Amino acid sequence: MSNPRTLAPDGTVREWHYSDTPRAIQIETNLACNAECPFCPYVHLDRGPKAMEDWVWRKIVDETRGLGIVYRPFLINEPLSEKRLPEIIRYIKRDPTATVEINTNGGLLNEKRSRDILDAGIDVVRLSVDGFSKQTYDPARPGVDYDTVVRNVHRFVEMREAGGHRVHVEMRMIDMPENKHEQAAYVDYWKPVVDEVLIVPLYRWPWEGQEKPVLKPCLKIVDEMFFYTDGSAPLCCWDSAGRGIVGNVKEESVLDIWNGRVMAAMRTLLDRGRRDLIHLCSRCDAYANVRFVGFDAEPAALGEAAPPAAFRSPEPAPGS
Repeated sequence: MSNPRTLAPDGTVREWHYSDTPRAIQIETNLACNAECPFCPYVHLDRGPKAMEDWVWRKIVDETRGLGIVYRPFLINEPLSEKRLPEIIRYIKRDPTATVEINTNGGLLNEKRSRDILDAGIDVVRLSVDGFSKQTYDPARPGVDYDTVVRNVHRFVEMREAGGHRVHVEMRMIDMPENKHEQAAYVDYWKPVVDEVLIVPLYRWPWEGQEKPVLKPCLKIVDEMFFYTDGSAPLCCWDSAGRGIVGNVKEESVLDIWNGRVMAAMRTLLDRGRRDLIHLCSRCDAYANVRFVGFDAEPAALGEAAPPAAFRSPEPAPGS
C-alpha cells in the first residue's frame, strides 16, 4: 500500500499519508431530517435503526479518546434533529484533545438549541444555505424556511459573541446553476457576519446514475472514518445504502476496523485506482477533476487478486 499523491495546477505534489488512527470520525447517531433536498439520498434511505444505541456512540468515543480526533455526530441526517446532541457533545468534550463539528441546514437552530450546543462546547458549526433569496433557496431545501434560517444564523452568532464562546461559524453554498447569480452577493453579505464563507461544489453520490467509475485513487478514505446508526462502518461517507461495509463497532474496536484486513485491502485497490473492483466505488466519479500522480490516463488492468466477495463489483444491470 502506498500513499496517494495529488498534483496542484502549479506543479506542487502533495502526498496524502495514512495513519494508525483516523483524523476525523463521523457518527450517525440518528436518522432524521427536517428537509427533503433533491440532491440528498436521505429521502430514499431504507435502513435503520432510527437511533444509535447510547452504548454504541459512547464506545466509539471511549475507544478513541486522547487521539486528537475531530468528531462529527452526524452522517446522512440533520444533527440538530438529535435530541441527545448536547449530551453527545459534552461527552466527547471530556477529552481536551477532541473537536466537535456539525454541518446543519440551520432550520432547527432556534435559540434553545443554540444555547444548548454552545454551552455543551461545540467547536465548529457549518451552515448549508444554498441561496441568497427565498426564491432561490426554497427549491433547493424543501421543508426549511429561508427567512427562519437567516434569523437563526444571526441570533446564533449574537449568542456566541455574548457568551464568549470560541466557535467557528462557516456559511456554505453549494455551487449550482440556480444560484450562480447570487453567489457574489451571498459572500459579500455573510463575510462580515461569520468566520468563513465558501462556495462548494455539488458532488454526485455513488450509484446516482454513474455507469462506470473514475479510475483514480480516493482521498475520502485517507483519514476519515464513518459509522451508521446500527454500528456498521461504511467505507465512505457517500455510501448511503451500505454497499461498502468494512466492519461493525459492536463486534470490533474502532482501531481494529481502521487498521484491519478489509480496510487495508480497500486502500490497496484504491491506491491503484481500481474502483472497478469495489462494489461501492464501481459507480463513483468523486475526485474526477483531481490530478493524481501516475493517473493521467486510465490504468490498464493490473491483474490483482479479487477483493472480498462483499466488495466485488457486479455486472451492470440494464438501466443501472
